[in-house]
Amino acid sequence: MTIANPLYDTIFKKLMENDRVAKFFIGTLLEQNIHALQVITQEFPNPKDVDKSSSVTISSKEQQSQEVSSKNFFQLDFIATILTDSGETEKVHVEIQKIKNFIEPKMLSNFQAVHYNRNGTFDYEKRKLPSITIYILGFNLPEIQSACIKLENTYEDLISNKMINHKIDFIEKLSQDCYIVQVNRITERFETSLDKLLSIFEQSNFLDGGKLMKDFNHEIDEENIKLMIDILHYASIDLS
Repeated sequence: MTIANPLYDTIFKKLMENDRVAKFFIGTLLEQNIHALQVITQEFPNPKDVDKSSSVTISSKEQQSQEVSSKNFFQLDFIATILTDSGETEKVHVEIQKIKNFIEPKMLSNFQAVHYNRNGTFDYEKRKLPSITIYILGFNLPEIQSACIKLENTYEDLISNKMINHKIDFIEKLSQDCYIVQVNRITERFETSLDKLLSIFEQSNFLDGGKLMKDFNHEIDEENIKLMIDILHYASIDLS
């Protein structure tokens, strides 16, 4: 079936606007039962705002670098209510950050600061919640071959369920617990719910030079995957 490439900002945003899809996406990666989701904001910073927020004078070359970097960055924020095994609920702040090309973690922090400063709905109470970040990377971390890893004091390969014993500089500069998806390392494996979710983001089988549309050739045997594919299929019709 022909689907739109969910790695594009507008397509990804359309996909995550569906409450059931967003719950499945976040719940599958976090391995948690997501009881409810609240969308916080759908905006992301303009490079000029990043410049204004900094007290450091930057050169035109550095400013140009920031402008290029900002085009690579897209963020969505949610307050997720998790239903625990004991039947209790707890709230966490979930950031989904999609980064097309490599960006220095320090620059990423600047974008995040502006992102929250310009969105008043993200108030002090929400800042006090535990925070989990999901990074969707359009570039490869050379030290890690897995398509999906979990960082929580230690590194866990969520594909093989094995621990990763060596440290990665890029990850060590990230301040909080996080999950990392490397879209270029997604394979043809189609066994677990995580495999099936990641398969939608697999960057292959493109039908056009701009990589806007691709052929999804896996057998769909899960309702949440079917819903995602249907949304992306109709999005591809709008693009054609």
